[in-house]
Amino acid sequence: MTESTIQIQLKKGALELCVLALLACRESYAYEIASTLATAVGMGEGTIYPLMRRMQDDGLVDTRLVESNSGPPRKYYRLTPAGRTAYAAQKREWRSFTEAVNQLLGDIR
Repeated sequence: MTESTIQIQLKKGALELCVLALLACRESYAYEIASTLATAVGMGEGTIYPLMRRMQDDGLVDTRLVESNSGPPRKYYRLTPAGRTAYAAQKREWRSFTEAVNQLLGDIR
């Protein structure tokens, strides 16, 4: 695997957790989520829309339409109770996983 392939796979694996973390703080619309992720972890905008649909189908997020002064209404996403539960579980798993990897890498003593 090339470095860019590794980075892409790592990002894909963490994408849902990142979206859950953003929505745990406040509701948001997909473009805003995509822009935040693009800045923070270099995730492309095109990856967010299929994920948001899947998360809605899985009952992790609810949506509501909000009129916009600068165009069509925006679809805002917010966590459902199931989404909050999934976020807590994924965060625990992520921390456990990264701790184990860091130990293997020798970064934690």
